[in-house]
Amino acid sequence: MALTMHNKEFANKQIMDSSKYVRYTPEQVEALERVYSECPKPSSLRRQQLIRECPILSNIEPKQIKVWFQNRRCREKQRKEASRLQTVNRKLSAMNKLLMEENDRLQKQVSHLVYENGYMRQQLHSAPATTTDNSCESVVMSGQHQQQQNPTPHHPQRDASNPAGLLAVAEETLAEFLSKATGTAVDWVQMIGMKPGPDSIGIVAVSRNCSGVAARACGLVSLDPTKIAEILKDCPSWFRDCRCLDVLSVIPTGNGGTIELIYMQTYAPTTLAAARDFWLLRYSTSLEDGSLVVCERSLTSSTGGPTGPPPSSFVRAEMLASGFLIRPCEGGGSIIHIVDHVDLDAWSVPEVLRPLYESSKILAQKMTMAAMRHIRQIAQETSGEIQYGGGRQPAVLRTFSQRLSRGFNDAINGFLDDGWSLLSSDGGEDVTVAINSSPNKFLGSQYNWSMLPAFGGVLCAKASMLLQNVPPALLVRFLREHRSEWADYGVDAYSAACLKASPYAVPCARPGGFPSSHVILPLAHTVEHEEFLEVVRLEGHAFSPEDVALARDMYLLQLCCGIDENTVGACAQLVFAPIDESFADDAPLLASGFRVIPLDSKAAMQDGPAASRTLDLASALEVGSGGARPAGGTELSNYNSRSVLTIAFQFTFENHMRDNVAAMARQYVRSVVGSVQRVAMAISPSRLGPHAGPKALPGSPEALTLARWISRSYRIHTGGELLRADSLTGDALLKQLWHHSDAIMCCSLKTNASPVFTFANQAGLDMLETTLVALQDIMLDKILDEAGRKILCSEFAKIMQQGFAYLPGGMCVSSMGRAVSYEQAVAWKVLDDDDSNHCLAFMFMNWSFV
Repeated sequence: MALTMHNKEFANKQIMDSSKYVRYTPEQVEALERVYSECPKPSSLRRQQLIRECPILSNIEPKQIKVWFQNRRCREKQRKEASRLQTVNRKLSAMNKLLMEENDRLQKQVSHLVYENGYMRQQLHSAPATTTDNSCESVVMSGQHQQQQNPTPHHPQRDASNPAGLLAVAEETLAEFLSKATGTAVDWVQMIGMKPGPDSIGIVAVSRNCSGVAARACGLVSLDPTKIAEILKDCPSWFRDCRCLDVLSVIPTGNGGTIELIYMQTYAPTTLAAARDFWLLRYSTSLEDGSLVVCERSLTSSTGGPTGPPPSSFVRAEMLASGFLIRPCEGGGSIIHIVDHVDLDAWSVPEVLRPLYESSKILAQKMTMAAMRHIRQIAQETSGEIQYGGGRQPAVLRTFSQRLSRGFNDAINGFLDDGWSLLSSDGGEDVTVAINSSPNKFLGSQYNWSMLPAFGGVLCAKASMLLQNVPPALLVRFLREHRSEWADYGVDAYSAACLKASPYAVPCARPGGFPSSHVILPLAHTVEHEEFLEVVRLEGHAFSPEDVALARDMYLLQLCCGIDENTVGACAQLVFAPIDESFADDAPLLASGFRVIPLDSKAAMQDGPAASRTLDLASALEVGSGGARPAGGTELSNYNSRSVLTIAFQFTFENHMRDNVAAMARQYVRSVVGSVQRVAMAISPSRLGPHAGPKALPGSPEALTLARWISRSYRIHTGGELLRADSLTGDALLKQLWHHSDAIMCCSLKTNASPVFTFANQAGLDMLETTLVALQDIMLDKILDEAGRKILCSEFAKIMQQGFAYLPGGMCVSSMGRAVSYEQAVAWKVLDDDDSNHCLAFMFMNWSFV
């Protein structure tokens, strides 16, 4: 009897266990996996449908199938997390190896410096007293000793016109490059803000006290060495200043490597200087440890070798031993060392522009870091870590960016062999106008230009100017976000007409242009968000019947880079081109835009008097009346924040309208220059406060008073405390308001005009995506949606009578057109010291971008 009861309990337990744990057959698992691959999280109806359609699952309850999918998703999540952790572990191991090697190199450098210091001390102590007045000789000896620290290699006379002689040059180049990449041949100083890590760009350093300018980067990339070498050899794909790279000869070497003779042309960054070219030897080989090396150097009279093409309109620059070392990592990926070392012949340009050719930081941003970022971008695209919308392939989006940048560089440089020729001046030397009559070069051969027999070509109006104490990133970001401050809608409409069957009439200059707004639609961005590719929709509205033709939406493809204010030595650039609604992959792009490059020379950092002399000479090149400069120590600090701005706008024209379009282009560029000068004065850090940038704490007495009024009025009307401590006054009160987590902003209180924002804290500026300067261009009714405007209108009387009102959560729009949600808002009257109405304050709580 007891045995029978035990058997029944065991059978019941089995039934209970079977309802909790199910053992699936291979056929059932295969059927469930097929569904999981299509829909990892099926609904209840889908699971019931699955049971009906698959007879092999008919004996399984829907709840058990739900549990199977939950477990399957959990296993998939655990698998991905384990894979991610393994990848991070490999990166950390490789980075640890890299840092240990860097530490060894620094220790060698320290030992070398200690030895040199001891040697100098010994020489000073052993020098006889009678030689203490030989200052000139001491300087000469010191200079000779400095040359010993950074020697310029002297090559013996040899015949490098044959393969054996070229191989000797190549081996010397290889040795010099490796001594820079992993040794102490150059005194490297790490760039500010370059922190190593598994997801960072790597370790970036610039040269100090060496001939020419040099930069070095080393980091990790999840690509094999052969693929990396192939990418880096294709210089025009990642070096935006490379106009062309022609391999004129390829010579195989006995050790399995190759020697290439290369002619490379680069663009000039501004209209005020000539472009550079290089005659190079490139040596590709493998080392004993399996590493790949590609090194380059210029062939000169001292090195010997074949003579390169004549420079023509270019200035021949010299590349010292440079290149990249690629070492495979255990478990996949590679460690890359990149060295760029050039002498750009800075003495051939005006002294004020020499910082562009003497700054190692600019070289690091343009070449070294650009190469590293390009490789990391391709690596992440290959691994599927980056997803782009709009159905565009990453390679197509990169091509768009390259075409925009190349078109802008072509416009700035205006090379004769591209078909450019200068038009006669109208008497002013501030704007240069050039024409190009070969439309296929710019607009594509896929267009049938026989439909436009009067088409004359492309016209470019360009100008350069010097800016004082204006951060390039801040200026370009303002130009991007507030296009209406400088652009004319009629001119934009004319530019867009080049995509139509019949060109548009030349626009007349109208004060303020046509009313329009623009919406920025993100398209792609690079890994570190230093470059953005976006589509800009220009929305026009007509006030009169004759303006209806102009009041249509237009589109621009826009490339923006360098708007991070914390990046050192970066060029800030905004380039755009009109596109039509179809936006094909081979769409014609006629690029225009702005480029701002900081003038940060090594002379400015190391030699104060030299910087002062440069500033005095540069004063003659200022555009407009800049007024007298302060004397003394202020000059050097101002010089460190100087930059050069280059503007270029391109237009198509018909043959019979060429002169009219040229006059319009000159007038428009001068108008844009005037607008940029006004913007530059407004956003100068000297006007915003002691700190550069739009998020500097406003420290004027008016801001302090307004902060006190806002806090006091909130307490009077609501009975609550806006800030943590009521006893705070002055700067402390303003600082708390400025860094408040909720978005707080004030707008004007006028009955005869739309309320305009007058103040916002940092969170408010972030929510509106604007700056303190541009805040006054934003109206309250433009950021609120229709429901928000209705609620505010219904509560406005209550606010004016009671002093405040709580508004329900809702949606609003930033100045960039992005949707913002908030949980609740508070509106209250801000009273001045006389208890009179000063403005209206809003606080948007727990806001976020949708």
